[in-house]
Amino acid sequence: MIVAVASGKGGTGKTTVATSLAASSASAVQLLDCDVEEPNVHIFLRPEIRGSECVTIPVPDVEMEKCNLCRECAEICAYHAIAVLGDQVLTFQELCHGCGGCSLVCPTDAIREIPREIGTVEWGTAGGIDFVHGRLRIGEAMSPPLIRAVKKRIERSRLVIIDAPPGTSCPVIESIRGADFVLLVTEPTPFGLNDLVLAVQTVRELQIPFSVVVNRAGLGDEEVYHYCRDQGIPIDLEIPFDRRIAEAYSRGELLVEMMAEWRVAFQTLLRSIEERAIRGRALHHEVSR
Repeated sequence: MIVAVASGKGGTGKTTVATSLAASSASAVQLLDCDVEEPNVHIFLRPEIRGSECVTIPVPDVEMEKCNLCRECAEICAYHAIAVLGDQVLTFQELCHGCGGCSLVCPTDAIREIPREIGTVEWGTAGGIDFVHGRLRIGEAMSPPLIRAVKKRIERSRLVIIDAPPGTSCPVIESIRGADFVLLVTEPTPFGLNDLVLAVQTVRELQIPFSVVVNRAGLGDEEVYHYCRDQGIPIDLEIPFDRRIAEAYSRGELLVEMMAEWRVAFQTLLRSIEERAIRGRALHHEVSR
């Protein structure tokens, strides 16, 4: 089973929930940090890194002696990563999405693709947890290819937990696509509610079963609870607004190791997720028929 932990905004406690789930599992577990722009799972797991690889995307390189300045390459590029100005063809590699369209439409085969490094994937172990994360190069805007490289190391024979980036944009979609279940982490504040609504819309569009974890319960108001009730969204866990939890987080300590009762709570959460995921798959299969 693949469980993605996501949220509509940053700072809600995704990493706390993802690492606690992984550390509470009695089965073999793999934890992927797909927040490649700012990975921080390693701070809590302190894994032994056993390997790494460079991740690249193909970008265009124009041989001007072959180019007839037809502009076909510039017209097909939706991201304006290539432009024809006068008798020159300019490429903007940071804008390139590596789709290869420009080289396919070039009538003179003047465009070849060369690799450009965008980041690295590292993997290792922390106790009984297999760990994988990506590190996007500073200044890079293209995180989905690196997220895909992280997810290529998924081992389906294990329980896989994905710590997704915050928000609802392309990196999040790439992270949660293919998951069996999504756990949405929110907080009971106006900002938390606003971004939870966006996250719920996204997950529903992808037709993935999901439930909610409320972090810092007791901090704000009741609107998140009213929204979940009205929408029929289950709240599977509440984590209180507790100074001890905040202090443990600031020290890079796992919640389930700091307080034994939370290990039991997250084990119960895992069982609930498994049951909801099974029901969700059965319902999807019935609708498909």
